[in-house]
Amino acid sequence: MIFCVEDEQNICELEVYTLQSVGMEAQGCGSGRELFALLEKQVPELIVLDIMLPDEDGVSILRRLRADKRYANIPVIMATAKGSEFDKVKGLDSGADDYIAKPFGMLEMVARIKAVLRRCAAPRPGEDEGEIIRIGQLEVNQLEHKVSVNGSDVVLTLKEYELLRKFLQHPGIVFSRDKLLNDIWGYEFSGETRTVDVHIRTLRQKLGEAGELIETIRGVGYRMAAAK
Repeated sequence: MIFCVEDEQNICELEVYTLQSVGMEAQGCGSGRELFALLEKQVPELIVLDIMLPDEDGVSILRRLRADKRYANIPVIMATAKGSEFDKVKGLDSGADDYIAKPFGMLEMVARIKAVLRRCAAPRPGEDEGEIIRIGQLEVNQLEHKVSVNGSDVVLTLKEYELLRKFLQHPGIVFSRDKLLNDIWGYEFSGETRTVDVHIRTLRQKLGEAGELIETIRGVGYRMAAAK
């Protein structure tokens, strides 16, 4: 199920029709209020979320989603104004999984949705999803998709979780910001390394004292401290 949040009714209907025509289930709504009413009935596999909405802007809605345990891991594609770098960066910094610039073609929308669903659902080659990774007081259960520090659960967004897991799987290895953007977001976001910095900052805050395990390598990028 895909939720399309778009206040222009003709565009919303076209998005829903297109998704249904390629074999996906889809529902449309025109505001944040309508979206959260739908979410009370069903949790979708992905949300296409327009930034410009009548009651509440899309970035604010995205932040509410990421702050709610029930919806924090739903992949979200933001629909931004064409050429708006500010909207794009705001969306990514707030936890969006991808963005698409309006006006966009329906086939492009379908391709982006499929790409995000593949990245979010499929385990990467060679990864053991059942393995529990521990460094110090930090633990990640890959099978259950859970993170804990000193036995207390920590709620992360999908991108925060993927960043943390990448670091834990390669302790001591330094990753550049460009490498992290390409590996975690799946696209070349040239010049948008601030997105990585924002996610690292919020990840460290959520991990508390364990956040110190993520080290900044000045002029290069980040790494997870190797186990001692």
